[in-house]
Amino acid sequence: MDRKVVIIPTYNEKENIEKIIRAVFGLEGEYHILVIEDGSPDGTAAIVKRLQEEFPERLFMIERKGKLGLGTAYITGFKWAVGQKYDYIFEMDADFSHNPDDVPRLYQACAEGADLAIGSRYCNGISVINWPIGRVIMSYYASVYVRTVLGMKVYDCTAGFKCYRRRVLETIDLDKVQMKGYGFQIEMKYSTYKLGFKVKEVPIIFVDRKEGTSKMSSGIFGEAFWGVLKLKMRKIKPRQA
Repeated sequence: MDRKVVIIPTYNEKENIEKIIRAVFGLEGEYHILVIEDGSPDGTAAIVKRLQEEFPERLFMIERKGKLGLGTAYITGFKWAVGQKYDYIFEMDADFSHNPDDVPRLYQACAEGADLAIGSRYCNGISVINWPIGRVIMSYYASVYVRTVLGMKVYDCTAGFKCYRRRVLETIDLDKVQMKGYGFQIEMKYSTYKLGFKVKEVPIIFVDRKEGTSKMSSGIFGEAFWGVLKLKMRKIKPRQA
């Protein structure tokens, strides 16, 4: 049976973390979860530790000291998952903006030949619920900008709901990834694309969080804007064995 792990970064997600863990474990197909916990002062880690007693072979957690950024959280998780020889490695938010019921659809896309499956808000028009119109427009045109500059045929370039085959993460030089915020999502997709892997977008409906606080900021978009121009100039090389 394929080994599958869902990586969920957390910072102050006490309202959501138990519900999202139980939702993923309720899916058919034996998924494991790795929580990357960045020192939440609200007690998120304590909730995960309690649940680890209930799911000792399926729920794992790496605790980090302080809020170190989305990109570094995922890279920490990727390295762990590759070391544990998981076949399929997922990225997912804790706040239910990504529907757990879509996880098997991303897995299916990879099982049928994709190396990276993206849960896409924009490949079938715009599928976003509960966002202010200004944020929808900014996000949509950010992807248009990225697609134009990088020449990458992906409609949702900043999506954070994804499934990788392990070989993609073994090939990308994770130590050379430079962007830390949402630009990280762009850089990982571009690296996957430039290294010749097959990328497929799977349409999803994205629903903004109902509980907890968003981690978005204007600085995140600034990093992504300038980072894309720098990314265009870089030569993407596979990791040296």
